[in-house]
Amino acid sequence: MLAIIIVSWNVKELLRRCLQAVYASLATAHLDAEIIVVDNHSDDNTPAMVRREFPDVHLIEAGANLGFAAGNNLALRLLLSRPDGGPEFVLLLNPDTEPVADAIPRLVAFLQMHPAAIAVGPQLRYSDHRVQSSRRRFPTPLTMIWESTPWERLWPSNPWAWFYHCADRPDNLVQRVGWLVGAALLVRTTAIRKAGLLDERFFMYSEEVEWQWRLQQGSAIAPPPNRSQLERVEVSSQIWYLPDAVIIHHEGKSSEQVLVGRHRHFQQSRLRLARMWYGWLVAIVLHRLICAGYRYELIIETLKLALGHRPELRRQRIETYRQVLLALAQADAY
Repeated sequence: MLAIIIVSWNVKELLRRCLQAVYASLATAHLDAEIIVVDNHSDDNTPAMVRREFPDVHLIEAGANLGFAAGNNLALRLLLSRPDGGPEFVLLLNPDTEPVADAIPRLVAFLQMHPAAIAVGPQLRYSDHRVQSSRRRFPTPLTMIWESTPWERLWPSNPWAWFYHCADRPDNLVQRVGWLVGAALLVRTTAIRKAGLLDERFFMYSEEVEWQWRLQQGSAIAPPPNRSQLERVEVSSQIWYLPDAVIIHHEGKSSEQVLVGRHRHFQQSRLRLARMWYGWLVAIVLHRLICAGYRYELIIETLKLALGHRPELRRQRIETYRQVLLALAQADAY
């Protein structure tokens, strides 16, 4: 009935806490589930810990760091190839999460009670229990310029990022959304069969945006969104946010281990999505603006270093921004 997929890389202690919380959540409703951990070639003895402490978990050792999309696809292919058709629902769950109380049974019950719904996600909260922004509308080209880029730090209250994050709606009400942050997403298996697997051209970041677009179109080959389609999704989306289900998200614990890679993958994935949905011209303009933003940040950090302000932090940021600019200058940046 339910399969839970957790793709993990070098977060053994967080994965242990995640699995403990998953079992506790399932036990609140005596809900049976198959749990699959895909280990992306961790070097912290994660596989040994899983075998020793959670023998019922199905462990898949990828043999390399495949990223989020390809890691999840390993497990999804296994589930979808089964003669019985696989589980009714699949929960994609990050290893740096901890379901609170009956969060998982609540998500499952929602899809059971709403046959038209294709996916549902919880309210995510940070480690200190503050609500984490996880509701999203689909991005427009202007959103891609002004959200999660150096330019957003210059204008944090810009209307495009505000609208994109659904800040015009309260976060304590059940609601339709364009898409949800992929740290915890319960999906109906029939919808996955229609839409296909995650796009492995995205190593990490933006893959859940593109996938949830296809899930809503019900097709593995879905045309890119246009303005009228985005407006229709706003009204008719069958991806839902359920605030009564709460999951703690210790955000970014895998990606923060490689800070340069985190920035590089995030921006390259954003550029790839822009090219796929809005064409080369938009992608090229976005690429130049993102690079200009990092150059601006590089100048600011260099000036602060010259003034002797927190030199260790400044040197770290200078090297990070320099490496990101080098990566974005490569021919295959997107």
